[in-house]
Amino acid sequence: MRIVRSPRAMQRLSLQWKREGKVTALVPTMGALHAGHRALLRAARRRADKVVASLFVNPAQFGPSEDLAKYPRSFAADCALCRAEGADVVFAPDAAQMYPPGSSTWVIEEALSKPLCGAQRPGHFRGVCTVVAKLFMLCQPALAFFGMKDAQQALVIARMVRDLNMPVRIVACPTVRERDGLALSSRNAYLGAAERRHAPLIREAIAGAARRLGRGEGAAQVQRRLHAALAMIPGARVDYAAIVDADTLSPPSPRRTGGALLIAVAVFLGAARLIDNERVAYR
Repeated sequence: MRIVRSPRAMQRLSLQWKREGKVTALVPTMGALHAGHRALLRAARRRADKVVASLFVNPAQFGPSEDLAKYPRSFAADCALCRAEGADVVFAPDAAQMYPPGSSTWVIEEALSKPLCGAQRPGHFRGVCTVVAKLFMLCQPALAFFGMKDAQQALVIARMVRDLNMPVRIVACPTVRERDGLALSSRNAYLGAAERRHAPLIREAIAGAARRLGRGEGAAQVQRRLHAALAMIPGARVDYAAIVDADTLSPPSPRRTGGALLIAVAVFLGAARLIDNERVAYR
């Protein structure tokens, strides 16, 4: 496995693979890898000739009061995991290489990025879209793998790819969870012992909302009960709790029949902002 730090070197290597007819898969990450990333790498390895894992804590997607400086970093362990899962390259540029002085070009998606995390973290998806577009240009993947824990992110990236005619197929993979239901996240490292005990209650609240939707209860009523259940978790502060159309992220019509809804939440437990979601068929 090679570690590549230069964007120019990464692009040269990727274009060489393309000339050789190789299918490249990209797994974009911010490091602090866990079993969820391992699942993405395994899925990529099954479907591609070459697998690139990017390790880059992207400053452009953090707000001024967010956790950029404290975001967990474990480069040696991350490289070991990538090597064990058969990655061909770890691409690990630094911020000055990805955003040279005077950088003034951004990629902005203006519909799916507005609600949910977009409303709570202004500018976040501008940073996400820009860095992912740059990674696509540098790594030249035919396939890119994203986890559905970040369902909104996967939808935004897929829309960017469609709208800009990028020759990349987005592969969305299921959320990987701990045995008690907590969605795996690099930010779980922020949880104290008591917070970790309470964190699975987020998943329980979502599961309860999914059952009520399945019984035909109205989305607005279920959303209110979901918010109340999350607010009762000891130490929790609800950032948002929403039930939206799973494809457009807009509020569902009361007269809607068929299709799917997305239950999406973001909850602060101590220093950790935890997100989770579930897609539910709507009758």
